[in-house]
Amino acid sequence: MKVPHSTKFDPAQVKRALGVGVSTFQEFMYRMRLLSERRVTAGEAAKFAREVLMLPTVSEKAAQSASDAVLALFHGKAIGASLDAANDTAWGLLNAVTEWTDHRRRARSPSNRLDSAWFGVGAAIKQRALDAALQLVA
Repeated sequence: MKVPHSTKFDPAQVKRALGVGVSTFQEFMYRMRLLSERRVTAGEAAKFAREVLMLPTVSEKAAQSASDAVLALFHGKAIGASLDAANDTAWGLLNAVTEWTDHRRRARSPSNRLDSAWFGVGAAIKQRALDAALQLVA
């Protein structure tokens, strides 16, 4: 999509050209608001972390370590964890998994971590976390 500097910028036209609709964003916002309103108990959070992080290629010890790290983030160590929308909510749980995956998960290099977070195992973990969080509000 090209928008010449000599023309008047029309955001609606750009959205149409890119296939981005307001309804898609509104649907996203609706779902995230539901997550921020869903309170999560400590037991639910522990079960969630185990289910999301237990991958066939991961040892029980590594999965437990990851789960413990995510739960620590959820229980106040994450950036923004004390905000009302995140504190003990499904939204906070999803964000704890995201922070762990994108910034704290072990990786060979920052480049490898980024690639994983966007396209690899990290992306799959975050998708599993989103699906599991949405199940909490279903």
